[in-house]
Amino acid sequence: MPTTQLDPVLADDWIVACRSSDLQDRPVSIIILRERLVLFRTEEGVHAFSDLCVHRGAALSLGCIREGRLVCPYHEWEYNTDGACAKIPQLPEGQAIPLKAKAKKFSCVERYGLVWVNLNGNEPPLVAYPEDSDPDFRNVIWGPQEVNANPPRIVENFLDVGHLAFIHQGYLGVPDHAEIGDYRMVEEEDGIRSEEIAVYQPDPDGSGQAKHVYYTYKILRPLTVRFTKRDLELGNLMTIMLTVRPVEEGKSVAYGILSFNYDTGTTDQEIIEFQDMIFAQDKPIVENQKPENLPLDLQAELSLRCDRVSIAYRQYLKKAGVTLGTA
Repeated sequence: MPTTQLDPVLADDWIVACRSSDLQDRPVSIIILRERLVLFRTEEGVHAFSDLCVHRGAALSLGCIREGRLVCPYHEWEYNTDGACAKIPQLPEGQAIPLKAKAKKFSCVERYGLVWVNLNGNEPPLVAYPEDSDPDFRNVIWGPQEVNANPPRIVENFLDVGHLAFIHQGYLGVPDHAEIGDYRMVEEEDGIRSEEIAVYQPDPDGSGQAKHVYYTYKILRPLTVRFTKRDLELGNLMTIMLTVRPVEEGKSVAYGILSFNYDTGTTDQEIIEFQDMIFAQDKPIVENQKPENLPLDLQAELSLRCDRVSIAYRQYLKKAGVTLGTA
């Protein structure tokens, strides 16, 4: 099945492929929307091809990078970064390289410590993440985290404020303070955000003092969302942007950027390990939700006022025409 039939809306968008740090001196194989790709880095930047040599179908990701070219592991055909084959060792000297000797190239950019791919080549504006260039913020890349679920379920869980007191009890909330006050959703040019939502947490800043902090959620793209947690007393801000790579039906990979405008007193690795622990609490819930596909009919499930963010997300997906993982 062609990629665009799996979900043409998502194929039109930028989708996270991997961390920047994953691309070193060797090609990397990944799958987006069932499309098997090879990613590689040269002095020119990052590149994405179909992971398939046009000659005999070998996986280019098993090859190497030589003098700025991607080399097939089977017969060592060499591909330039534009996809054109520049060298075929088996050809007699002076014989022209066939015009069909090309790798299928995809749009690829590197931003915010992540590598993004656009399968349809239309290159819309990439989602904005201003914290990345703000010197007041420390940014930590999180992931990859494999999940046996479709992206909408993973994203909606991230946007769900009501579960913090239970699934993340003792960390992000407590059952005795589970109530969520009413709030509105606000449409903006670059997405849909919530008003600030008060959440009681036992130790939001590492000081050991329980208090209310204030969450603002924002829907940026079908597979990319964020929240900012604000401490009114200290002015501390923590932002997490979640973005999900759809691999195939029922399989996804999640990545995130965690940003802090204050000293957390922890190393990058400790921050990542804490986020891994929090995500591990969410994972069995998300992987076992029924139906597997997120219902976009708002009458299909019972919702409360505290679910306004997820309701807005479902409406957003329906308006955008996203089909993967929706019902």
